[in-house]
Amino acid sequence: MAAALFTIPIPPCGAHPGGAITATRPRPAVYLLAWASPPDNRITTAFCRALLAALDVLEFGGYAPGVVVTTSAIPKFYSNGLDLEHAVATEGFWPLYFDVWRRFLTFPMPTLALLNGHTYAGGLMLAMAHDYRLAPSPRGFLCLNELLFGAPLKPAMAALFRHKLTPASYRAVALEARRFAAPDAVRLGLADAVATGLDDALRFVDDNDLLEKPSAGVYGVIKAEMHSPLLAELRGPGLDAEERRFAEHQQHEGERKEFGRLWYEQWQRDNKAKL
Repeated sequence: MAAALFTIPIPPCGAHPGGAITATRPRPAVYLLAWASPPDNRITTAFCRALLAALDVLEFGGYAPGVVVTTSAIPKFYSNGLDLEHAVATEGFWPLYFDVWRRFLTFPMPTLALLNGHTYAGGLMLAMAHDYRLAPSPRGFLCLNELLFGAPLKPAMAALFRHKLTPASYRAVALEARRFAAPDAVRLGLADAVATGLDDALRFVDDNDLLEKPSAGVYGVIKAEMHSPLLAELRGPGLDAEERRFAEHQQHEGERKEFGRLWYEQWQRDNKAKL
């Protein structure tokens, strides 16, 4: 039986009633963070702060170095993504959300996302910030569906997938917005293996000797250097510069489209005059 360690509440946030992240220890030095934020684990400010707090407790609470596994206590969803309306309307949301990624990308223990259900959009981004991912079986899809509901990828979001995937896989994920079942997710590099539950995650930990990796104390340092180009785009001057570049590109695109519309109207008039 897994040993209970602590619980971090997820306060109510707008339309979301709140919930909790519960930490257990299914075996020595394996720490399972299971979140439940009904109905579908939408990522909000409250969710991000609770997750950062849970990671802080594991790092600074005197626990032995080991492996952090995240999953959902809601069987159908690992996470259905951001509450986009909340994200857009809440000052400081994006830096906070990207700080959650940074925390996983530099965490001094191996991190493993056990995707037990649908993992969409911002939920898939959160999973991609982990060191490893296990795709759900028999049910559950992985999907970056921003294309389908008209939300552009922010520069940091594009950078995350560009950093983690091959160009061909990135194209399939971002420009096709397909729902990937477990075998295709593994083939594309979105996931490392398939899992039906916690036992498969524990087997993955054993098969890859993950418990040994953080013991020397440099695991997080090596991760940070490995991911340094991506980390530079997730906060501070790097994030600001990429946001400015994106905004300037959008402005130039608006000007190009306006010029194109005026050119087309003139072209139509000129051609009608010749008839």
